[in-house]
Order: sequence, then C-alpha cells, then structure tokens
Amino acid sequence: MISSLQNPLVKQIRLLHRPKGRREHHLFLIEGTHLLETACAVDSSIETVCATKQWQEQHLQLSEKLVKKAKRVEIVTPEVLEALATTVHPDGVIATVERKSFSSSPPSTLQLGLILERIQDPGNLGTIIRTAAATEVDQIFLSSDSVDLDNPKVIRSSAGEWFRLPMMVSENLEDLIQNYRSQGVQIIATLPDAIKLHWEIDYTQPTLILLGNEGAGLSDTLTSLADQTIKIPLGGQVESLNVAIATAVILYEALRQKI
Repeated sequence: MISSLQNPLVKQIRLLHRPKGRREHHLFLIEGTHLLETACAVDSSIETVCATKQWQEQHLQLSEKLVKKAKRVEIVTPEVLEALATTVHPDGVIATVERKSFSSSPPSTLQLGLILERIQDPGNLGTIIRTAAATEVDQIFLSSDSVDLDNPKVIRSSAGEWFRLPMMVSENLEDLIQNYRSQGVQIIATLPDAIKLHWEIDYTQPTLILLGNEGAGLSDTLTSLADQTIKIPLGGQVESLNVAIATAVILYEALRQKI
C-alpha cells in the first residue's frame, strides 16, 4: 500500500494535473468509477490505477477487470488518493491513461459538426461534449488555442462521452471550414447581433455550427466564412448565455428537426 506523498508514482501522477506534465509523460488522468468503467468499455490503454482498499472491496468485479487490463494497480491510502485527484471529494479511484492524438484527418463527410474557437473553461467544454453526444453530433473541431481536451475537468464534465465522441484539434479552422463549405455543408455562425433566430435554420441539411470564446465570441475571420448567422432570443435584460447552454439550445433544435 502506498501511504507517502513522497512516493515517486504519486509525484508523477500529480504532474498530470498540468498540461506540461500530460504532454511530457504522454498520459492523462481520469477520476471516478464511472469514467473508469467507460474507459474500460471503449478499450482505452490504461497505464496505472490507484484505488483505496475500501473502493476495491466495494467494486470487486471492476477491480478484477482492472488487474488484467492496467499495466499497474496500486492500493493507496485515502490521503494519498486525495492528493492524486483534482476533485475535492474523490470517490476512491483514479487512473492514468495513454494520451491519444487529436490531430487525425477530419471526416470526409459531415451531417452535423461543431467548431469551437478559443474555449477556455474546461467545464464548458466538457458539457458541450456531453450535449453533442446526446444530440448526435458527428464531430467536434476545437481550435488549438482552447483548453486542453484531456484536462481532467473536461473529461469529468463530459460524463464519459469524451471517450465516445470524435474530436479533433485544429491549427487551421479556416481551411477546414472552407473545405466543408466546398462540399455543400452550410456554415452557421452564432452572433449576438444576428437577425435570424436559431430555429429559422434547416438543420436537416449538412451543417457546421461555429461557436466562440466565452467572452469575446467568434473571431472576425471565422465569422466571415459563415453562410448565415444566428442568435438565440433573450428575454428581460439578459445579454448573453453561457456558451455551453447556447450550444445545447441550438443542438436540441437541430435534433428536434430530425425526429
């Protein structure tokens, strides 16, 4: 049992709390039973599992599976687990997983996709991923200056859908948009001063929806590539919606039109 915070493994895993550590060690951190179950279900490459004895006793079946699947399994004290986790009250288990590439080629065809530019809040990104999975989005494209996709809070906020939804980080969203536009995909940008409302778009056509930074919104460069711009109507004196909520409103309208 690992009981010291000075243990080399503990020190290494704590480095994964930061982007630099994840890049250097080619690993990322997942926390909690549900995420670990999902990682197993999609056959992720699990490197190390650290769990308390109590968690192991309460999850015997999953524990046995992890012994076979992970390269290393360690029992740790509750104090060590708290130091390893990024959550305030971890549920007894964390794991490190081999980092995957998000720079693969975009799909050749697209029915419904999301472009996310300069998203900074990990909770927002994770919520968008979860909502996108629920509304049958084919692909998320994220600008390279956004929050890391494998930030622990992004993964937690996605409630496991992070492992299932195709996602790609792009250095050049402009070329990607223009490529899909040339294929007949309609490009829809979200702007607070747009004339058209979000339900006035035909989302049954192949569609790429552009959403921008929490504060600054979409850049002028991406906005200029849109075929149409939309806004969500707001009552009272509300000036804007959180980007994750705005995404959900638009995507559920797209889903409503399909069913």
